[in-house]
Amino acid sequence: MLKGKKIMLGITGSIAAYKAVLLVRELVKAGAEVRVIMTPSAADFVTPLTLSTLSRNPVLTELFDEQSWSNHVMLGRWADVFLIAPLSCNTLSKMANGNCDNLLMAVYLSATCPVVVAPAMDEDMWQHPSTCVNIKRLEEFGNRIIPVGNGALASGLSGEGRMAEPAEIISYLEEQVFSSGVLSGKKVLVTAGPTYEPIDPVRFIGNHSSGKMGIALAREMQSRGAEVTLVLGPVTGEPALQGIRIISVMTAAQMYDACMQEFPDATIAVMAAAVADYTPAQTAAEKIKKTGETLPLELKKTRDILKSLGEIKRTDQVLVGFALETNDEKKHALAKLENKNADMIVLNSLNDTGAGFGKDTNKVTMFTRDGKEFPFGTKPKQAVAADITDTIIQLYYA
Repeated sequence: MLKGKKIMLGITGSIAAYKAVLLVRELVKAGAEVRVIMTPSAADFVTPLTLSTLSRNPVLTELFDEQSWSNHVMLGRWADVFLIAPLSCNTLSKMANGNCDNLLMAVYLSATCPVVVAPAMDEDMWQHPSTCVNIKRLEEFGNRIIPVGNGALASGLSGEGRMAEPAEIISYLEEQVFSSGVLSGKKVLVTAGPTYEPIDPVRFIGNHSSGKMGIALAREMQSRGAEVTLVLGPVTGEPALQGIRIISVMTAAQMYDACMQEFPDATIAVMAAAVADYTPAQTAAEKIKKTGETLPLELKKTRDILKSLGEIKRTDQVLVGFALETNDEKKHALAKLENKNADMIVLNSLNDTGAGFGKDTNKVTMFTRDGKEFPFGTKPKQAVAADITDTIIQLYYA
């Protein structure tokens, strides 16, 4: 699975840097192209000569030396993944705060690929509140954290803080980063954005949905090999979604028709759009003039897309709905799961900091029909999309 993958390996100043020697050897053995960046202090633990010999590429340590200038922007764009192993407490702090004082940090801040880190430090450092805050910030930025191990530490103590073993790191890359073929051959239907229900030619009833969550899901599903169709409501700006089929709609009725037409061919359907529950009973043909102190407006229910899909869902299809709630969140989410015949409901609450419309982050809990519950912390929406996709794969396609 790693054959042909471009892996940028960052090594920081930790005694666990000795494991990077075996890690580089195994990555190259698996067919990956490996380039190594070291912080100046990392060279105190393992020599650049050893790593350059094993990686078959020069080891980079400085933005500029007497021979060349290292283009950190191009390095950040070259890689399929930027793996930092070991990640020291010092570099963790720099990453959490954007402190750019060496080549590794310059590449990190320029990276457009997934960033994966394998922390390594003594137990007291690992459990310090500042470290916990910094780890949380890295996760919120969308970085992926390989769990630390529990065992003998360089201090002579035993506890949490050991860097994951090279074999564990390679397995993580294969299963969590490069498992792009898991959904190969599967068709995925995703909805995103709001709907606008016209009152007259210039006015409408709508909501504040930005479509970011559904768009992130479409991207994530595609990255796992799926053939994705995105039914997209009116959003600001045209998202860059190369290779994803987009059906643009405006109203709840149009979204309903598109979903009913596409769902029979779908393997997975994720209904992330914020669809209007009501629409004006009558739409004026001309702009309504301001003639009185009030304007009576009669509304009628829109057709329930999730419920309609649940009624025709086959046993070989997975149907996922979203529930945005403001009170009794779990109760309402579970009721929606049951009433709509969905396989999974993704709950987010407007009461949670960092969740809701228009934000770049979200906080979700997933519920399944067999009683499983999967809570996640506040993360960037692309990371949330990865969590949702991982959970669907784990439950239905592992």
